[in-house]
Amino acid sequence: MTTVYERADPRTTRGRGRPRPSPAGPLLALLWAGAAAVLALWWTDTRSVVGPAGWLTDAGRIAGLLCGYSCAVLVALMARVPLLERRVGSDRVARWHAMAGRYTVCLLVAHVTLILLGYAAQDGTGVVHETLSVVFDYPDMLKATTGTVILFAVGITSARLARRRISHEFWYYVHLLTYVAVFLAFFHQLALGSDFVGDPAARAAWYTLYLGTAALVVWFRMLAPVRLNRRHRLRVDSVHREAPGVFSVVIRGERLDELNARAGQFFRWRFLADGMRWTSTPYSLSAPPRPDRMRITVKALGDHSAAVGMLRPGTRVWAEGPYGSLTADRSSTSKALLVAGGVGITPLRALFETLPGQVTLLYRARTAEDLALGGELEDIARWRGARVLYALNGADGSRPRFTADSLRAAVPDLAEHDVYLCGPPAMARDLYGALRAAGVPDRRIHHESFEL
Repeated sequence: MTTVYERADPRTTRGRGRPRPSPAGPLLALLWAGAAAVLALWWTDTRSVVGPAGWLTDAGRIAGLLCGYSCAVLVALMARVPLLERRVGSDRVARWHAMAGRYTVCLLVAHVTLILLGYAAQDGTGVVHETLSVVFDYPDMLKATTGTVILFAVGITSARLARRRISHEFWYYVHLLTYVAVFLAFFHQLALGSDFVGDPAARAAWYTLYLGTAALVVWFRMLAPVRLNRRHRLRVDSVHREAPGVFSVVIRGERLDELNARAGQFFRWRFLADGMRWTSTPYSLSAPPRPDRMRITVKALGDHSAAVGMLRPGTRVWAEGPYGSLTADRSSTSKALLVAGGVGITPLRALFETLPGQVTLLYRARTAEDLALGGELEDIARWRGARVLYALNGADGSRPRFTADSLRAAVPDLAEHDVYLCGPPAMARDLYGALRAAGVPDRRIHHESFEL
């Protein structure tokens, strides 16, 4: 069964002009400039480095300063700032966050190791004795040690091997402890950091960095979601089966047009039902948003997503968003190819209805029965004069391959298209290589991953 929406007019959709420039480049330059400023702080405060103990200690100071700066960046990237989530792209910000996390853990290890070795060499004691002395005798070090242990735990649970063995919920709540760790470690930086002691300007800059980061978190992760949900009062309106294990959920609310949600974007949804209220999951809009309702389509891939199909009308919904940059704003030509794999059809179905110009949709699924929203896609294609192509497994289960030749055969002028991808990571990687080989410029290949 498919749900019925009045169609949006693609002529009224933004896009098909000059794409909005991404702020990613200037933001990265700003972040690296901040790191350079941190190094300059050490340089101006250090007159000379003498002897092995001095070299070890000052290397530890540098690692500690960069680690402190990286902690602030790490938290800021978690704050769900709209400029990042909607203009840079949630998946790209997630990659930046993962990279910053690895840098932070490595710098933390270097800071702890080098400082303890340097202090031990300076005092002529063993490393174990020096460690106990630092932890228990230095101001704010017990709190800093607790924060360090928490950061290590977050780093371990974020490793790819560990992620495969733990639930998303456990990983998520451990990850939230990053805030606690950064708070606990902050005070020892000012109490013991020789670059801050006696330097009011440096202390003021550090307070500004951390208080500014805290303000982003409080506003965008706490206050903005509360405002959104109090204002729009979201509830489940109806649930519809679309394909085996695939369900659409229509969510009603008040003044939803004020959210400025776009086709191709997603929200993080929390359904206030038994067994679901503690999990927040990103699901894309599977139809253009309307002033009084939105729709998501979910495939049962785990306990939480399987429970979505059993939601009752009237269930309260807590949402955060909209997020994501897989929108018409990325389009730079009058032609677009949308390539979906499995449940990746959800954001592309919304774009298929609203993206201006000449649009072709290529939908990859195992069998015809797995083509979720297929009836709607055919209806939209007839209405707007677009094409829908399907790539299904053969009778023997063999998967069709996406190659440069096969893509050009399906879309002869492929190199003149913008291409939007949404599907499993392996499929997206293969498609990207095939599209580049077919002559599609990198700037015209648009992809957003929901792999956490």
